[in-house]
Amino acid sequence: MIERGIDPGIKRPRTSSPTPFLSLKFGLLMIGIGLGLIVALFTVKGANVETREAPAIYFGFIGMFGGFGLVISYIIEKKWLDQQK
Repeated sequence: MIERGIDPGIKRPRTSSPTPFLSLKFGLLMIGIGLGLIVALFTVKGANVETREAPAIYFGFIGMFGGFGLVISYIIEKKWLDQQK
């Protein structure tokens, strides 16, 4: 680098690397959140849960199903990356 006249202390700006699975990840996350809301709604209505406990059920199902969506995204990405090698 010194022979070429480039200062090794200066870092080049990072080029944005393509993230091919970003839309898959966000898509599955949104699907998981939507499913979590629907399941929470049916759980609250079907089990006649008190109104004070309903938000906890909603947030729990949103987090749980959103997490499932991200795990599914990871499995799909891992399988694709393993096939590329």
